[in-house]
Amino acid sequence: MSAYHPLTESEAIAYARKLPDLFQPDSELTSREIGDGNLNLVFHISEPSTGKSIILKQALPYAKVVGESWPLTLDRARIESEALMIQESLCPDLVPHVYTYEPDLALTVMQDLSDHIIMRKGLIERNKYPLFAGHIGTFLARTLFYTSDLGMNQQEKKERVKRFINPELCKITEDLIFDDPYTDSPNNNVRPAIRDAVAAIWQDTGLHLEVAILREKFLTHTQALLHGDLHTGSIFIKPDSTKVIDPEFAYYGPMGFDIGAVFANLLLNFAAQEGWGEDEASRQDFRDYLTGTIRDVWETFEREFRELWNQHGTDRIATTPGYQDWYMKEVLRDTFGFTGSKMVRRVHGLAQVADINQIQDEAAKERAQRLALAIGTALIQFNRQASSIGEMIDIAEKAVK
Repeated sequence: MSAYHPLTESEAIAYARKLPDLFQPDSELTSREIGDGNLNLVFHISEPSTGKSIILKQALPYAKVVGESWPLTLDRARIESEALMIQESLCPDLVPHVYTYEPDLALTVMQDLSDHIIMRKGLIERNKYPLFAGHIGTFLARTLFYTSDLGMNQQEKKERVKRFINPELCKITEDLIFDDPYTDSPNNNVRPAIRDAVAAIWQDTGLHLEVAILREKFLTHTQALLHGDLHTGSIFIKPDSTKVIDPEFAYYGPMGFDIGAVFANLLLNFAAQEGWGEDEASRQDFRDYLTGTIRDVWETFEREFRELWNQHGTDRIATTPGYQDWYMKEVLRDTFGFTGSKMVRRVHGLAQVADINQIQDEAAKERAQRLALAIGTALIQFNRQASSIGEMIDIAEKAVK
């Protein structure tokens, strides 16, 4: 079973049997292929007699959402497994444990998180997660600080940058987030009801300038090892636990891109309350929860990042008075811009979000889409002026009114 080929369920079971110290010899194992993403096969292997279970995730050599006409590198499986192991070393409670990585099969064996749910589903169901902001703020602070020039030897960081060159998946991001939404691209999926709003975005050269500046940062700023796709569909959650999954888009880029991905998806759900809230009071209550979460995530991230810098910084010149404040303001401004660009892409780009698309009432769906575009474009336009996280919340709340 060494040469690469997509596994069948029986082959996935056979592979799992060979893993040491996981399952009882000769016990019955069952498999379900549960991959609902765009790029991979995901097998849930369980042992009914003991209740033990694991996940086998295998990269496909093409984008499943499109088919074999869109080939993709299998090296992304190595990138994902190595990123998870780095993240686990920094935040052991906030990512799934990786048991092993099989390079010949582009296969990662990891902890089963079936007792959690995907956060996007939880937010659509209007669940609140009071520990999430602290968890994800810590995850961002530790993974971004300790993989940056502030928190590790700069030469060792350059060696790591080489290992995480991820050109094919970065190309997907570069096109789907920073290009296609701003032109009449065949990759877009524009509902007729909002075509006027989308067409206005296509014509807005001032907006395009800000997007071009953000794109240049994504292309060139190797600040830290990013997750690269940190949306609410890449987070498993339950009331007392948060687990970040799926870092196959990991690469060295600007810190604000990861933070912005989290905020964008919270704000997409904020916009989607047009279709999920029973009445105005209910909508406002959940929106207050979401914006409060954004504030708490940023404040946790900034506080813990600064503490790590002050206690564990590796660079003498980075202790120059005023530099830390300048640096954090630049991360905040990048976060505004990347939050906006991630929002816009999810309204009429190739891969949209269930928060909005599952709204059954067409008028409410249109309101949610227009609201998301209004917030997203405003954040992009404002990003280089931002000075506090409260301004992001103000922009969202004003768009509702």
